[in-house]
Amino acid sequence: MPGKSHDFTRRPSAYGQHHLVFCIISDERVFTSKAPEIFNQVMHHAGINGTYVPFMVAPDRIGEAMASLRTLHIAGANITIPFKEAVIPFLDSVSESAEIIGAINTIARNGDKLKGYNTNAIGLMDALEEIGCQPSGKTAMILGAGGAAKAAAFVLKWLKADKIYVVSRNAPKARQIAALAGGKNIPLEEVLDHDIPVQILINAGTISTRAESPEIADLVEKFNLPQCELILDLNYGRKKNIWEEKARKHHILFKDGLLPLIHQAKNSLALWTGLDIHTDIFHKAMEEVEGDKAEG
Repeated sequence: MPGKSHDFTRRPSAYGQHHLVFCIISDERVFTSKAPEIFNQVMHHAGINGTYVPFMVAPDRIGEAMASLRTLHIAGANITIPFKEAVIPFLDSVSESAEIIGAINTIARNGDKLKGYNTNAIGLMDALEEIGCQPSGKTAMILGAGGAAKAAAFVLKWLKADKIYVVSRNAPKARQIAALAGGKNIPLEEVLDHDIPVQILINAGTISTRAESPEIADLVEKFNLPQCELILDLNYGRKKNIWEEKARKHHILFKDGLLPLIHQAKNSLALWTGLDIHTDIFHKAMEEVEGDKAEG
């Protein structure tokens, strides 16, 4: 990373002998998340006496999982697909932005009280800033209708994007997200009928490869994006990424979800510990995780 150098050696823990346990909760996809490796590396470098672990939870037992956070004194949790909306009824409170978005990805525990936050939004905002993308006055298109799409719509509206289109086959949820952002819902098939006049395209859906959906891959190939400046896929770690291939073919800047993940993680850890850990440490952790994967 450019700029000021930082000491990444381990420092004495500010928490003494009290070992903190953090977790990420999802379905079977939790075991493909890079979050545990990243958080554990960051805590190592920052001198935090803690561990971050993945938990797979069945959809009909998410309430029990929330109760377990209290019982086991879990210091903080990340919540990802498919539970970002489903967990809300089992929390004691949510932040103002999470209430507006209608989805959370971070839970902080204070005694027996659980409060939900949405660091997806601030993470995306910080990632766009690092990329150098300024949505103000531009047209953006979001693909997807889940919690990540809600966060993206919130951010684009906050950053004063001129027009926001939400594209999904789940029309009721897409209309709800479009309304949140003062945008417009467009059926997926309709975007194939003409040029798509957007400067920013964000994939907030779950599909990033042909293997996951040949049908969606075929549709993406047909997208005509003559004005597009950035394609941001909020997924990461996908080989033969259809969004990356689209961007490369048309000389459009591409970023995947690792950069937003770094910024989300930074904000989540701050909520759990009160520590403002420099972003460089998260980038360093990511480089180490990716380096280990390459060597393996």
